[in-house]
Formats: sequence, C-alpha cells, structure tokens
Amino acid sequence: MKKIAVLIENNFEESELLYPYHRFREDFEVDLVGTEADSEYVGKSGGLKVKSDLASKDVKASDYDAVYIPGGYSPDSMRKCEATVKFVKEMHEAGKLVGAVCHGPWVLVEADILKGVKATSVKTISTDVKNAGANWVDEETVVDQNIITARTPKDLPVQIKSFVEELNK
Repeated sequence: MKKIAVLIENNFEESELLYPYHRFREDFEVDLVGTEADSEYVGKSGGLKVKSDLASKDVKASDYDAVYIPGGYSPDSMRKCEATVKFVKEMHEAGKLVGAVCHGPWVLVEADILKGVKATSVKTISTDVKNAGANWVDEETVVDQNIITARTPKDLPVQIKSFVEELNK
C-alpha cells in the first residue's frame, strides 16, 4: 500500500488538513508528521487539536510515496524546522509526489525546489513563490513534474483528486 506523510504544525487551516487526510486514508497509509512526535497541534481557529504520529527528524523519503503540506499559518513554523525542510527536499529529489495548498508552498520555497516550476499558492505569498524561481499562476490546481499546488480550501476537491490520480499512476 502506498504511503503519504501529511505535515502538521500549529495554526494549520483545519479544512486543508482534514479533507486531504481523510480522503488519503481511504486508499493509502497516512502518517501525520510534525516537528515533534506524539505532540498535539492546534488549528488556527484554536478549537481543533490533532496529534502527530511521527517527528520529521525520524522520517525519510524512502519510507513514503508522497508528502502533503496543508496551509493556514502552519507552513511558517514548518519552514523553520530544518528536519521538515530536509524531508520535503529529499522527497522532491527522489521524484516522490509533493503537494501543497495555500501557504504550504512556503515550505517548497524554503526547500529550494521551485526553480523553473509552474506553481500556485494563496495570492499573498505569490511574490515569495516567484522569488524562489517558480512561474506563479493564478489557477485552482497546478501539476508540474512531481509538484501539485493549489490556492485555497475551495481548490481542494480538484487538487486532491489530481494528487490521488498522480499517486496511482
């Protein structure tokens, strides 16, 4: 069975974590990977708490077929964790599927994997994505090489369908 790492950190956008996480669980093995293992992370609304399965320092690209990065403000904390950024970069370099929505591409910027890639994000970080060398476009979902990006929670149905299709290839 294929395996997906879904990254988690405080201030995640609830819908951008829960929708992909539960959809992926229908067909794949899924781990919630945080900065720390077995830690509780709080959504940006302050109500929802979700516990990580593993720490990013304890996972490696060879254990997974894909990584997914929810948005909200959690990617700002994710990109400060060297192990998380290293994991995402290794996943990309191994040709594994990398998905990000909303502010999630901040982690892709930090991992320095966007040069020459067509990508999207929430508009407020479009300059960061462009400055990382990406060709930023305002489209609901963009698939380029092994990177799949989307703008906002409204784009999740198209992005997650594309992600699952790409993973099943």
